Amino acid sequence: MEPYGFCVNISQSPGLWARCPGVQWLGHQTKKRPSYFHKEFLSTGKLDPHYPKVCGHRGNVLDIKWNPFDDFEIASASEDATIKIWDIPKQLLSRNLTAYRKELVCHSRRVGLVEWHPTAANILLSAGYDYKVMVWNLDTKESVIMSPVKTIDCHQDVILSMSFNTNGSLLATTCKDRKIRVLDPRAGTILQEASYKGHRANKVLFLGNLKKLLSTGTSRWNNRQMALWDQDNLSVPLTEEDLDGSSGVLFPFYDADTNMLYVVGKGDGNIRYYEVSADKPHLNYLTEYRSYYPQKGIGVMPKRGLDVSTCEIFRFYKLITTKSLIEPVSMIVPRRSESYQEDIYPPTAGAQPSLTAREWLSGMNKEPLLVSLRPGSELLSPRPLPPERPLSNPMAPTSPHLWDQTGKVVAEDGEGPYSLLEEKAPRWAAEHRLEEKKTWLTNGFDIFECPPPKTENELLQMFYRQQEEIRRLRELVTQREVQAKQLELEIKNLRMSSEWF
Repeated sequence: MEPYGFCVNISQSPGLWARCPGVQWLGHQTKKRPSYFHKEFLSTGKLDPHYPKVCGHRGNVLDIKWNPFDDFEIASASEDATIKIWDIPKQLLSRNLTAYRKELVCHSRRVGLVEWHPTAANILLSAGYDYKVMVWNLDTKESVIMSPVKTIDCHQDVILSMSFNTNGSLLATTCKDRKIRVLDPRAGTILQEASYKGHRANKVLFLGNLKKLLSTGTSRWNNRQMALWDQDNLSVPLTEEDLDGSSGVLFPFYDADTNMLYVVGKGDGNIRYYEVSADKPHLNYLTEYRSYYPQKGIGVMPKRGLDVSTCEIFRFYKLITTKSLIEPVSMIVPRRSESYQEDIYPPTAGAQPSLTAREWLSGMNKEPLLVSLRPGSELLSPRPLPPERPLSNPMAPTSPHLWDQTGKVVAEDGEGPYSLLEEKAPRWAAEHRLEEKKTWLTNGFDIFECPPPKTENELLQMFYRQQEEIRRLRELVTQREVQAKQLELEIKNLRMSSEWF
């Protein structure tokens, strides 16, 4: 049997999407609030039938997931009962990719689901048709991993969906036996189990830090239905809402930053969206996006890949098989101001893990490291984790400098103390050089490598890119002015403190 393959879904990765070829774009716009849909003219065209694929499985590929901490790594699950980890070249594929980095072999039947841990690096979960959920540690040198670190064997039928909570300490699953379970993924024990007969759940989703679960499925009358649950008590749902009598599976997507819930039905042309609140009524229907073209599948762009200059808060990619195209649908909050909107872009989960695989497996839990979506901003949470090392001396200092009693930094090499302002100077210079280098990039492209426009459409595209670059540079200048004022205040405070002593 020839190996099966799949095309790389660039839309899941912000780092790759800027160079995604062959995407057909459609535009829709409406004046419905609180958000409307944005029309963009970027790279369009038809994908080459012989476009390079990722090949290597001996059966159909059932699920793929991008690594949330690596824009160039994919996990794929297949009917051949294996999971493969792929390294995607940064210059994208020039030929079929058949060499995988790791292969996970332990399931006895086909693997239907894979899920990356939201905060720990190199932790992957898989669910197969052998009714088992397996926890894998990819932080090993082995290319073929034969045994997982944990096997959860508590389901009585095929597992339909999996969802982590925010810090990855809990795992929710839906099963064909019509039960929703909340599990401890490290211990493999069931913490909560729903035995409610009035709701047959297909998909389940943790709703951020609200300590609630949302499930989509069907009612006893075969109507499509949503149900909201308390994660600590799954005996009875908090609320139920019947949607319609269609048969397509409902896929929920939740944006914890804006408390927005999007519900997409397979085979539908519309996308419903709600506002979720901790108080009753928990689900507040807002409106829906409507299209004549039904979606066969749908993908979501991570928050760090959104266009904040246009107040875009969510972006879908609809797979429309009837037209052989991918259609982006952007949710945009209408604002007249061109400046960065702080209220609709709170700090969000970044692309750096907050735990190593060993720390998470040992029982540690940490919230995701947060970043600001403001252009040019830095990590808001503590510094990235150092390379994993044996914890031989847990009391040893991890910082490269020590503080003496006078409040100054003392270098470990014994060269003597230096002031905090002197420590910041080289870092400021390095950041300035980095930002200066970034200014040569426009939408992910080197402006000196872009060919001159040949048609009127290409000229318009170049013009719009330049306008976005001008807006970004203005914001960068504003940030530099604020930082300069902060440095002036620090100098003034240091002078005043030296006068006092």
